[in-house]
Order: sequence, then structure tokens, then C-alpha cells
Amino acid sequence: MIGFFSAGCSPLVTEFDQSEEAVLYTAAHPMPQPVPDTLTVMTWNLRFGAGRQTPWFGDSCGDRVVLTAAEVLATLEGMAAEIRTLQPDLLLIQEIDVQSKRTAYIDELQWLLDHTYFTYGAYASMWQAQYVPSDGLGRINTGSALLSRWPLREAERIQLPLRSDQDALTRYFYLRRNILKARVDLPERGDFWVLNIHADAFSTDDTKHKHIIRFKAEIDKLDTAGAAVIAGGDFNMLPPGSDSTDYCDEDRCPGEHFHSPGDHPLHKEGSNYTPEKEWLVDLYAAYDCSVPLVDYHAHPARYFTHTTNRGAFWDRKIDYLFSNRPWLSQGRVTHQEILNLSDHVPVSARWVVPR
Repeated sequence: MIGFFSAGCSPLVTEFDQSEEAVLYTAAHPMPQPVPDTLTVMTWNLRFGAGRQTPWFGDSCGDRVVLTAAEVLATLEGMAAEIRTLQPDLLLIQEIDVQSKRTAYIDELQWLLDHTYFTYGAYASMWQAQYVPSDGLGRINTGSALLSRWPLREAERIQLPLRSDQDALTRYFYLRRNILKARVDLPERGDFWVLNIHADAFSTDDTKHKHIIRFKAEIDKLDTAGAAVIAGGDFNMLPPGSDSTDYCDEDRCPGEHFHSPGDHPLHKEGSNYTPEKEWLVDLYAAYDCSVPLVDYHAHPARYFTHTTNRGAFWDRKIDYLFSNRPWLSQGRVTHQEILNLSDHVPVSARWVVPR
């Protein structure tokens, strides 16, 4: 069947090289940009503009598959308003659609560029398919993006390992996660590099660990060369030392049951973080996290960024910013007050521009 799709006609699903150029964007009406000594960096998983309260079938026990243009634009308007208020200089985005049936084929990256002050964007698809024969999804193109006030150079999409715990047909139509990497060309201040990752969410093997090892290796390579690096995104992992690592009960849908003899699976896919609780230790040891572990361990709930429960408050931290340069102690913010625009909250931090 896979041979038919890939050899008998045009492939239904786009496959990517191990490394290739990212797609570059420019705002329709570029604005003059400041050249600061410090800048604000933000990472935010947008949940493709569905908002937090949409009961989407894939991640919140719902039944919605296709949104109306009005629903998507209302969420994007809210996101643009928050961006204009918080004024990040650089925004790392995960789960942004650029041509998908589920979001009325709206190019959300171009829309955000044209409705905020950002001028430059880069995009790397993690799921590009002419047709997904499941639940009415149809055509989809979703991935990660960088938005910047200043030009992005050498933008690159770096392929991450595919899951090894799926059958061949499912894997063919499944996501192809990646690292989006670009150099920010800051006038009068030199340049620095930015890396954005959206690591696997539902694997039950060591795929997620492979993603973080590859991510750290890319940071290490730039760090060894003396470059300044900002690296962040949705890691789909908890900080080392988290006091709770199993969210199967919090995430279960009506009728589901876990943790008892005879339950199959024993744990809900994507909700049991126990096997991976050491997988971020090396990254924390090598680089500066915008939320230091000592702060997180003192008050974990202050830094939670995500929940799968539409009626609950944030209950786990899975979104991060790291750097090989120190973050300013002032200005490290987990924006838990932004309740309904996504099932993630943005995380931001202030950073001294290298000279």
C-alpha cells in the first residue's frame, strides 16, 4: 500500500531530507525595528489556533476535527493582541498551521506577521500531507516557526528520528518532527543563533530521548564554535526532579481506565513521564534554563505551562527556554494568566544581546 502511494503516483505525505532550507516569510508591511541591548525571547505552542476550549479529537477527548475560519481568526486575533502587549522580540512557535483543512486553510504564520510588528519569519513543517485518511483531517501542513524583528539567515530544517513504536502505515502518515534553526542578524550588535524544537509527545519508546540528544548536539556544535545560542520549544517532558510524573488519571477520557491489572495499555500514551525523568539532566547541566531548577523545585506550580483538561488550571511544565549565555534574573515569566488561547501558556525571558 505504501509502495502504491510513494511510487505509483505523487506521494500523499511529504518526506524531508535530513537537512534542508526552511521556508522564509516576510511581513506584508515591514516596520522599522529598534536595536536593543537586551531583548525578550518567548516560546509558545499555539495549538494551531484552536484555542484551549475547543474539544479537538486529537488531544482533549473531544470530537471536533475541522474549525471554521471565524473560530481560527478569533483565536489569532487574541494571540496577536497578547504579542503586541508582551512585546517579545523573538518568538519561537510550535503547532502553527500554514495550509490545513482543519484551520480553514489560513496561513497562520503570514497572518501573525501581517497583524503584529514582526517582520521576518521562518517555517519548518512537521506534518505535510495532501490527504490524511483519518477522522476527516484531509490536507494538512503544520509545524514550527520563528518570528523575528530582524532578518533570519541560514534558516534550516533538521530532521529528527521517527517513532519506532508504530506500524509502517501509521508511521507513513504520521508527524516528522524537526529542529528549526536560524541565525538572527542583529544590526550593529552582530548575530546569534536560535533553535526551536517540538519533541515527540506520544512515543512509548526512546524517540523523545533521541530528539533531546540531537537538540543538545546541535547546541553543543554552535557553543563550541563560540556562537551565542538561544534554544527552546515544547519538549513534551517534565523538569528533572518533578514530584509527579504520571498524569494518566488527569488525562484520561470518559470510559478510559489505567494502572490496574488487565488494563491495556497500562498507561495512557503521552501521559506517563516516569521513564524519562532523567532525560533533561544533561541539558540543564550544560546550559542556563530561563527557569532554574532550584526555582522550579521551590514552587513548581508557578511554572506549569500545559494541561489537557479544558476545565482545570495548568498542571505540568513542558515548555522551555535555554541559552549558553545567562538570562536576566528579572523578566523570567510564565504567562499563566493567558487562559484560553491555547492549551499551553507562553514562557518568556530577558536576554543580554552579545557584542
